[in-house]
Amino acid sequence: MSIDNETRDAILAAIPNLRAFGISLTGNVDRADDLVQETILRALKNIDSFEPGTNMPAWLFTILRNLFRSEYRKRKREVEDATGMYAESLKSQPEQATRLEFEELRTALDKLPDDQREAVILVGASGFSYEEAAAICGCAVGTIKSRVNRARNRLAELMSIEDLDDLGPDRQTRAVLTADRD
Repeated sequence: MSIDNETRDAILAAIPNLRAFGISLTGNVDRADDLVQETILRALKNIDSFEPGTNMPAWLFTILRNLFRSEYRKRKREVEDATGMYAESLKSQPEQATRLEFEELRTALDKLPDDQREAVILVGASGFSYEEAAAICGCAVGTIKSRVNRARNRLAELMSIEDLDDLGPDRQTRAVLTADRD
């Protein structure tokens, strides 16, 4: 695998911010370092899917966030079962929570006004900055911020989310409901 110097430098420059983000997600320096390392490995492995000229740090942050979500989701579903009694009591495997969460989010998003849904998807789910989302929508940055805020509040209401502790970081809704951008 060979990458050009510019790409290598962009990846290396993002590491301190990736590490800080990883620490904020995990609350643990060692786990954050592992996440950053895995992020870099995945990025290098999939470097062909990166579109030159786009935002390298955003791409890396997305990889890190997805890795964290996968890890969290896996740990969240693990049950202490040293004796194996719990596993023996299961008659069938439970539905995948991811599919259910996606359906719940999709149903709630469908209930939002079009302008709010568009704004919260661009900023929360797609990772665009407020400025980028405003340019895409052809409106002022303040308008996008207002739409995103109203959408987040309405989604929280529709999904009966009273506190961020009601969400696991693995949920798509966490990004939609909490993505604070400039």
